[in-house]
Amino acid sequence: MKVAVGSLNPTKLEAVKIAFEKVFPNTSWSIKGVSVTSGVSDQPMNDRESIRGAKKRAKRAIKKLNADYGVGLEGGIQKIGKYWFETGWVVIVNKKGDEGIGSAVRMQIPEIVMKHIHNGIELGKVSDIIFHTENSKHGQGYFGLMTNNTITRSRGYSDGVISALSRFIHPQLFDDS
Repeated sequence: MKVAVGSLNPTKLEAVKIAFEKVFPNTSWSIKGVSVTSGVSDQPMNDRESIRGAKKRAKRAIKKLNADYGVGLEGGIQKIGKYWFETGWVVIVNKKGDEGIGSAVRMQIPEIVMKHIHNGIELGKVSDIIFHTENSKHGQGYFGLMTNNTITRSRGYSDGVISALSRFIHPQLFDDS
């Protein structure tokens, strides 16, 4: 079966591969990335915007590659009380238009990082500045940098993909008819 991922980021493609193979181990999967736009800002500042971006990526990817499933992954931040958190949102759509939504872990963002974000720099670039790395969002990402790679970006996102796949694991629970 063919899965279209609305990204060319290797950590996101790996997360999707891990999740689909873990959830459906008896199915042969072809995971293909495709460049699509999210229609949201480079640094989504709330969960709604992140979910909207993931949904657009999923729908654009499935259409562009005529796949069985489309997957959109969109990282973003959300303020809860006085604290900011980073998470990745995942939307999966199938050919029938069914949608599954899930998220990766949430991790608190220190104020020093938020100062850069409030100055217009997206989290991936801020992470590179703070941790003296390059292009970390295509590698370990914020999750990996903050946890000494205990939770890598691929691992965090794969949990989000699995949670979005729950809609397809138990479709009868989501049947509105």
